Amino acid sequence: MLSDPEKRKRYDRLRRYGAFAGAGSGGGTRGTPGGAGPGVEFDLSDLGSFGGLGDLFSSIFGRRGGDPRAEEDEIETAVSIPFRVAALGGRVPVTLTLPEVCPTCSGSGGAPGTTFSTCPECKGRGTISFGQGGFAVTRPCPVCRGRGRVPAQPCPTCHGSGEVRVEKRLAITIPAGTEDGTRLRLKGQGAKGRGDVVVAIQVEPDRFFRRDGLDVIGVVPINLAQALLGSKIKVRTLDGKRVVLKVPPGTPHGQRFRIPGQGIERNGRRGDQYIEIHVEIPERLTAEQETALKAFAEKSGMKY
Repeated sequence: MLSDPEKRKRYDRLRRYGAFAGAGSGGGTRGTPGGAGPGVEFDLSDLGSFGGLGDLFSSIFGRRGGDPRAEEDEIETAVSIPFRVAALGGRVPVTLTLPEVCPTCSGSGGAPGTTFSTCPECKGRGTISFGQGGFAVTRPCPVCRGRGRVPAQPCPTCHGSGEVRVEKRLAITIPAGTEDGTRLRLKGQGAKGRGDVVVAIQVEPDRFFRRDGLDVIGVVPINLAQALLGSKIKVRTLDGKRVVLKVPPGTPHGQRFRIPGQGIERNGRRGDQYIEIHVEIPERLTAEQETALKAFAEKSGMKY
């Protein structure tokens, strides 16, 4: 990593300014980090080239330095979809509440016709710096919200924030074979049309099917006579078709039958559908049924 001349230069500069000093190296003051020259400040984006270190500092002190409006935060949401939509693909609607530029003040935060003055907190810079752990951290000014000036009268619509919350309706394309926990990124659909929307997919369980890779398994109950004597039953496939399945005599509980090519399709491959037989045993027998079953057991040599 440090063989790159530019990255090495950044690393040496941060070391020289004390950014990698221990916790006991002395706290810095506003604009003057411990161990650094007067008025030296750090932009956290300088640490971005050093992998987890930049991520660690960013998670503690903010995403990045520099212009606080340069990078829009992504919006995350979760959406539940039916099992069949996840398996076969489709489109699902999503409604999000996102911040947009206030239509009354056009994002300035001031009432129409009001005057603006330089922010007394940041002196018009839009950012403030404070010492932390041996170096200075730059953050957006909380008074002017990074704009560098404050209105004499705040906007009556957004109350000075410059933003309003609006509902946005999107249609998400679900690829065939989508699994539970899949995250889909919608570029440019976030706040103010610049951020992204990340959608976490939650697949609802199906009352008939369950998934095993690209294969799907459906449970079909049959009675004791069907299991012993054999039968023909109708079962539905994943895409809603009906097929006739022949159950041979003597089929045991849990036996699976394969229907080729009726599973989930993804990347040019398609799985199979399996029908799992569950033999239902009656909980109670009539006297006549019990007598007949005992006679059958005795003739078959079955112990009971």
